[in-house]
Amino acid sequence: MKLEAKREHLLKPLQSVIGAVERRQTLPILSNVLLTAQDGHLTLTATDLEVELSARVELPVETPGAITLPARKLHDILRALPEDGAVTVSVDGDKATVRCGRSRFMLMTLPASDFPTLEDLPFTGDIRLPQRTLRILIERTHFAMAQQDVRYYLNGLLLEVAPGVVRLVATDGHRLAFQELPTEVDVTEPRQVIVPRKGVMELMRLLADSDAEVALGLGANHIRLVLGDIRLTSKLIDGKFPDYQRVIPPEGGRVVIADRMALRSALARTGIVLSDKTQGIRLQLEDWILRTQAQNPDQEEAEEEIEINYNGGPMEIGFNVTYLLDALGALGGELAKLSFSDAASSCLIEEAEGSSSKHVIMPMRL
Repeated sequence: MKLEAKREHLLKPLQSVIGAVERRQTLPILSNVLLTAQDGHLTLTATDLEVELSARVELPVETPGAITLPARKLHDILRALPEDGAVTVSVDGDKATVRCGRSRFMLMTLPASDFPTLEDLPFTGDIRLPQRTLRILIERTHFAMAQQDVRYYLNGLLLEVAPGVVRLVATDGHRLAFQELPTEVDVTEPRQVIVPRKGVMELMRLLADSDAEVALGLGANHIRLVLGDIRLTSKLIDGKFPDYQRVIPPEGGRVVIADRMALRSALARTGIVLSDKTQGIRLQLEDWILRTQAQNPDQEEAEEEIEINYNGGPMEIGFNVTYLLDALGALGGELAKLSFSDAASSCLIEEAEGSSSKHVIMPMRL
C-alpha cells in the first residue's frame, strides 16, 4: 500500500475515529487503526469491539492495500507535522514508513486480516434527522444515564422508535430524563433499543450543529449512524429498560412557575457550600417565594430567595442539587414548571410553555 495526501486530509478522519481506540487493550490489534486504500479513497476504521468508527476521505492512491497502524502514534505524528505538509504513507512487509519533508517515521504494523470489523451487519429502519436535532435530543437526556451500575441496562440511553415519533430516555434510578420528537419514521411498530454510554458520547462528539442529515439504522444487536463520510456502529445493551411511562408522574397539585435561569443561578450559588459527599439542597416553598438552603458537615450554610408563581401553601423538600441543575440546564424556554404532590413524592420538571421534554427527580431526606 502506498498513498500521498496533505497532512490535514489524513489527520481529520483519524481524529474522527480515534475515540474508539482504548488506551488499555487486551488485544494489541485494537490499539491500531485499519487503513484501507482503494479506488481513489482511504477508509480509516477503529474499534474497541463495542463501538466501531469509520471515516472515508477521497485522495489519490498509488498502490491499493490494507494495513493496521498504531492509532495514537500515527495521530501524534500527524499532529506534530507542518499544517501544509504533504505526507506519504508506504508499507513494506510488516513495517510502514510515514514521510513528510525531512521527517521520516517507521511504524510496526499488524495484518488487516486480523482486524475485527462490523462491515456486513444487516440494518433496517432508515431514520433521517438533522444532526442538530439529534444532538439536542441527546444533550437533553444523556446526563441521566447511570455510570457502571450493576443494572447494566441503565448504563445507556433508551432509543424508542415508533410511527411518527422518536423518543430518548435515560435514568440512573434516582432521576429520569425524557425527550421526544414528532418525525416521519419508516417503522410499522414501536421498537426500543439501549445504546451504551460510549456509543452515546462518541455520537455527541461527532454530531455537528448543522442541518446535515444523520441516517440511523437498527440491527438485531447493533445500531449504525451515518454522518456524511463518518460511520458509527455500536453494540446495543441486551436488557429490558424500565417502564418509564410509569415513572413519569402526572402533574401534582403544587405547581411552581419560575424564571428558569434565575432558579438555576440561585441553586448553583447555594450549592457552593456543599461538598462532594453532601449534594442535598433544601427547597422551602411559600406563596410566591422559593427559598433554597444548603449546609455542609462543617456547619457552613447558604440561603437564597427568589420570587416564583406559587400559591399551594408551605412545603419543604430536599433534592440532589446536581440533578436539579442538570434538568433546568437541559430545558429550553424562559420559564420552568416544577410539579409536586407532596414532600415524599418525585418532582416533575418541564418547560412552562409546554414541551416534549420531561425530567423526574426523586426527593432526598435531609
